[in-house]
Amino acid sequence: MYPEHLEFGAFLSPMHPMGEDPTLQFERDLELAEHLDRLGYKEFWVGEHHSMGWNTIGSPELIVAAAASRTSRITLATGVTTLPYHHPFMVASRAVHLDHLTRGRFVLGVGAGGIPTDARMIGREMSELRGAFGEALEAVVELVNGEARVTKKTSWFTLQDAKLQLSPYRPEGLEIAAASVASGNSMRLAGRHGISTVSFGAPRPGHPRPDMHTQWAYAEESAAEHGKTVDRKNWRITLPVYVAETREQALRDVREGYDRWAYGYWGDIRGLDVSVAGVDRAQALEAAIEAGSVLVGSVDDVVGGIQRLREEVGGFGTLLVYAQDWADWEKTKRSYDLLARYVAPHFNGSTKRLYEAVDWYRGNRDLFPQLIP
Repeated sequence: MYPEHLEFGAFLSPMHPMGEDPTLQFERDLELAEHLDRLGYKEFWVGEHHSMGWNTIGSPELIVAAAASRTSRITLATGVTTLPYHHPFMVASRAVHLDHLTRGRFVLGVGAGGIPTDARMIGREMSELRGAFGEALEAVVELVNGEARVTKKTSWFTLQDAKLQLSPYRPEGLEIAAASVASGNSMRLAGRHGISTVSFGAPRPGHPRPDMHTQWAYAEESAAEHGKTVDRKNWRITLPVYVAETREQALRDVREGYDRWAYGYWGDIRGLDVSVAGVDRAQALEAAIEAGSVLVGSVDDVVGGIQRLREEVGGFGTLLVYAQDWADWEKTKRSYDLLARYVAPHFNGSTKRLYEAVDWYRGNRDLFPQLIP
């Protein structure tokens, strides 16, 4: 069923350009969590990376714990814990502990990993990660929300009569979400275990956006095959989003930052081809907007972009703003403010009754004598 109500959150990978003091950078990340909490965003996700300079958070659980003490309403999530890098018992144990510390405001987001240097430093081959992810995910699901003791032996971890001492904070258990970048592997695993999903709608620059409609089909087909169910309300999609008063202002605000991210990080550091055929570098941002890989513009522009995305994929539950430092800090906060105040109401119904009240009065003015000054 197409979810009528759309929630909003933010996904902090993070992607911070080089040069800023990392201690102050972490503080600003926590300030973002506080800002989103005040504005009523539903979720704040924090990623795990260990190399490439721009990706400075190695333990998202620590950021989640710190953010929990500074916020009161927003759901906090690992986005994602890289399962092939950790023993699944430790992942499950930390997750349930965080579930209690946040009083049920925690989601365990998990993934296979995608940065080659991270894997190399701990002696893992990229070709091993998908298989290891599937093995670990099965164990984590059983440990977090299961009742039986778990015994499992693989080539890289062993569980012997394993069972957590703590149950999840809520009777319904702890939500687990599998992240998918482009392949159908994670979506199929999510369907197999009946867990939530996160899809990355922003490809690396110069590449088409993944077919997310097909990705959801993978999850549904796998769920049916294994006697499970998946719900679009628990499907998140991440995209870079930036809102300003006008489209022209939005483009001015983020053009330099987008170029630094596309050609500096992905092109220069990662050494990947980020060019768009037939598009000059100066127009790369406009090309990304046209392709739907980023949403940048006025309130109306972003509302239209979100609606097109919903129609394209058949509906989903939460849009996670892929947090970027494309604009300066104050303008970035202003973008989140505009999104919460003027974009979100089009999708969460918060202003619906206000408009209905005005429409009713307009249609029934004859019931009221007009006062002439």
